[in-house]
Amino acid sequence: MSTSPNTIHHLIVHHLEKAANGPASTHLRPNEVPVSATAQRLVDHLCQLYTSRLGKGFGKFESDETTFPVPRLVRQWALDNTLDFVSFSQQMMEQLQVRAEQEPAATGGYILIAHARNETGPFLLVALVSEVIGTAIGANMDITDSVHLDMDNLRVAGRVDLDAWQQGADRYLSFLKGRGDVAQYFKLFLGCNDVVTALKETQKLVQGLENFVAKTQLGHEARDTLFARAHTYLDELGDDARPVSLDEVAEKVWPDAPAAMREALADEKLELSSGFVPDRRAIKPLMRFKAAAPGWKLEFERGALRSGDVIYNKQNDTIVLYNVPEQLRKELLGD
Repeated sequence: MSTSPNTIHHLIVHHLEKAANGPASTHLRPNEVPVSATAQRLVDHLCQLYTSRLGKGFGKFESDETTFPVPRLVRQWALDNTLDFVSFSQQMMEQLQVRAEQEPAATGGYILIAHARNETGPFLLVALVSEVIGTAIGANMDITDSVHLDMDNLRVAGRVDLDAWQQGADRYLSFLKGRGDVAQYFKLFLGCNDVVTALKETQKLVQGLENFVAKTQLGHEARDTLFARAHTYLDELGDDARPVSLDEVAEKVWPDAPAAMREALADEKLELSSGFVPDRRAIKPLMRFKAAAPGWKLEFERGALRSGDVIYNKQNDTIVLYNVPEQLRKELLGD
């Protein structure tokens, strides 16, 4: 029995030929790629790389299917059954060629289109993979050039969560944002509307940091240091109106093991975008506790727990406040 995390239903590879500042053309495969062990390893590797990459954009299909035809093609294939997978993929390539022509810096490569299922449901993955020349040693111990797919530099890819799409979710489409304008043409090709709300994205980033703290079971001092670093960095970005880079967040906030932080922020359940300017209202929980009940409201800094001005007793679930201000003391005593 296969132990792969991805069950492949359909798989095809086409070729987009384009040099920077040059014209684009396509070479189309006429039939699907058989699902062999090699093909399975390729899809699994691409999915793993895609999942682990930070800096993805998230959104949904544009409603204008004249300007953005790919959403219509997906519907005709996945819902209407008026296109088979091969025809669907070939018509997608026509749209990709048009968009690549519009982006001078875009370059070509092999376009892998996979319809597969993992533990969360069915998805459509579209990835552009380029070639790189390596070195191989043949049967006669000869050293030769070996052309292979450059998997470590996956820069252009997108994925559609097909269940979430059919259920009308707000976010079911994601793509690698990359740097510069190169990934922009791929976003336009997919027809992705990725409107980002800074407040919501900042809240999700804070949630990702809290998830990391919980998962790694950091002690109080390490936790407070992490949150303080995050607050300082994000507050500076917000003050200067500079966008967030999740890679930089990992380096700044947890420099001892940034890879672990990247993994936490790449959790697809967060659907965390990059490139937004932090909303400074949403980072307050990193430094401050705030709660309310029907008869009271309470707000205090994390540092108050370290200084002893606030003590929480988890045995009897009480909070004790020290160094009560004189004015409050008088009001409490009725002086």
